[in-house]
Amino acid sequence: MIRAWIVILLFFLVSAEGLAQISYRNKVIAVLQDQILAEATWALQQQPVTVTASHSPRSAGTQHDFYSEGDYWWPDSSNIDGPYVQRDGMTNPDNFVDHRLAMIRFSRIIGALTSAYVITKDNKYVLHALKHLRAWFIDAETFMTPHLLYAQAIKGRVTGRGIGIIDTIHLMEVAQGVLVMSKSSAFDRETRQGVVTWFSKYLEWLTTHQYGKDEMNAKNNHGTCWVMQVASFARLTENKQILDFCRERYKGVLLPDQMAKDGSFPLELKRTKPYGYSIFNLDAMTVICQILSDSKDNLWEYRTADGKSIRKGINFLFPYLKDKSTWPYAKDVMYWDNWPVAHPALLFGAAAFNEKEWLRTWEQMDHKPEVEEVLRNLPIRNPLIWLN
Repeated sequence: MIRAWIVILLFFLVSAEGLAQISYRNKVIAVLQDQILAEATWALQQQPVTVTASHSPRSAGTQHDFYSEGDYWWPDSSNIDGPYVQRDGMTNPDNFVDHRLAMIRFSRIIGALTSAYVITKDNKYVLHALKHLRAWFIDAETFMTPHLLYAQAIKGRVTGRGIGIIDTIHLMEVAQGVLVMSKSSAFDRETRQGVVTWFSKYLEWLTTHQYGKDEMNAKNNHGTCWVMQVASFARLTENKQILDFCRERYKGVLLPDQMAKDGSFPLELKRTKPYGYSIFNLDAMTVICQILSDSKDNLWEYRTADGKSIRKGINFLFPYLKDKSTWPYAKDVMYWDNWPVAHPALLFGAAAFNEKEWLRTWEQMDHKPEVEEVLRNLPIRNPLIWLN
């Protein structure tokens, strides 16, 4: 009898959580429907542009290899032809960013098409998404190789770095879009298998190559973003072993090592852009909770022995998201005026804890930022597809 009541209670809790997600999904539709459908109309007019559309002469890779350059590295004024030198927090506008922008565009297209499909159930959005998915992951002439050997290179110093793995956080909405659109009869099995195979190969590289290991062990937002995107790709590929590893990484490393007892992220506060990086890291941690939480292991409710939790992290930053003028730390050296925007930390946190004030603040924020730096650090721009 007791066991039966336990089963009933668990069913109620799971159902209640599911109902909360549905409720907030409907709220998101109410706020963003017009924007989503307009963005999807734009997306339907776009043709695929992959990494093969451009190539930097400074890249050590092939036409199919993703390439980017370290954002804060500049020519040395005392030795123009020599190795670049670092200016932390100061973005070099002359760096090669074509592949990153193409990936952000790809993410934007798939996110918009998936969101419109969720609202309308119209298969035209799925059919167009398939063209882009095949171009990036399957077609011989245009596919991207499933590794990041040449990301965030530095002229005269390195041809690539593990730190560059953060560039593929923009593939998360692509992976999530595939999960959602796979429910459509228009999503053919062959394309889905091709995409899953690509992400499986990329996951293997992320978890076995030294660049991936270096990024996993990074102490700040880079370590967080490794877990976030690996969890996203593992869910698409149904890799339970990696999903379990990511849960333990969050509970055993990310939360206890990165968060202070007041909910702040000390390593981000030490950066030259403490506001933007603190928000970025919080967003990433909440996305991890959104991806990995289930009825058996709810990361939203998880607390360390000394009381650290994702709720404490949101509580710490929320006053400064609501009113940036109250920020008590140094201002960011660049892009201070462009933050905050509609951050997933507020929406997903509101759905998890039913915090109405967080939701109201999210509703009033900018839902369509256009500044490149903001887009680079905002991988979740289509929240509808993430709400179960």
